[in-house]
Amino acid sequence: MKRRHGWAAAAVALCLLLCGCGGGPSASSLTRPGSGGGTESRTTSSAVSRPAQTAAPAAPAAPLRPNDPQVLEVQSPGTVTVGDSLLTIDCSNAGQGYITVRYTGTAEKSCVLLTGPDGIQYKYFLAPAETFATLPLSGGSGAYTVDGYEHIGGNQYATLFKETIQGELEDELLPFLYPNLYVDFSAESQAVKKAAEVVQGAPDDLGALERIYHYVVENVTYDQEKAENLPSGYLPDIDETLATGKGICFDYASLTAAMLRSQGIPTKLEIGYAGKVYHAWISVYLEDKGWIDRIIEFTGDGWTHMDPTFASSSHSSENILRYIGDGSNYTTQYSR
Repeated sequence: MKRRHGWAAAAVALCLLLCGCGGGPSASSLTRPGSGGGTESRTTSSAVSRPAQTAAPAAPAAPLRPNDPQVLEVQSPGTVTVGDSLLTIDCSNAGQGYITVRYTGTAEKSCVLLTGPDGIQYKYFLAPAETFATLPLSGGSGAYTVDGYEHIGGNQYATLFKETIQGELEDELLPFLYPNLYVDFSAESQAVKKAAEVVQGAPDDLGALERIYHYVVENVTYDQEKAENLPSGYLPDIDETLATGKGICFDYASLTAAMLRSQGIPTKLEIGYAGKVYHAWISVYLEDKGWIDRIIEFTGDGWTHMDPTFASSSHSSENILRYIGDGSNYTTQYSR
């Protein structure tokens, strides 16, 4: 993991106060060219000569931050499984911060209720599929209860099983680096390639974070029509958002989180309420500060809320930016 190899601390800097550099004047020589191409020594009245001095070598330029994608690959080896023949839970890589799930029944959909050690319940609805979907263990290390259900009509579900699994994470940041059902990406995703392009030349994670954030804000607009006609169970498609340049808050947050994760920057997709509005945004981990929840944009004077949806839609509106403020209007229900 990048964290174990020394992630650089990162946060968005609207004012590039950390990027300034300066150098002192070079030392001047005490010799001057002579007519014969050599040097002349200047002698004092006491006949003490001063040795020639040369300018100090310039400090080497700081190396640029690598921009190669760091996409962690989800696997479902089947070495540890729970559930039944219709709804299978692969817990083989629970220590990496995720489980994978596959429903192969004939019903329209199934439901997995995942309750973590923090007591938060996550509902995941899955259609029949041949491939596994990835669910993050967002609650960190500890015991997770997994309830499996199958849809039987209307709002009715039949219970398939109830299991308890242990998720002893090798690193608490892992759930927010891997792709999952809500932040779905791979090494072949166009958004991953765009992230590598956008951060190229960034001096550190701070610069990478800033560039990705501003890229999304400046290139994606809010899709009001989509928001008014959103189907039940909607999941973001980050490459579609990138290609169309349009999306709702869920799309903004998923795209931004995927781009940041693909660059090794742990990012939570947060779901909850902005005031009375159901909303999605992101939080980012900074190595020397920990999780910066809801307040990850540095203005030069302090931290302010980083919400790519509102920032893109605000057109610098003072009212909206003031509403974003320090995050006090935001209530998180789920982190994915």
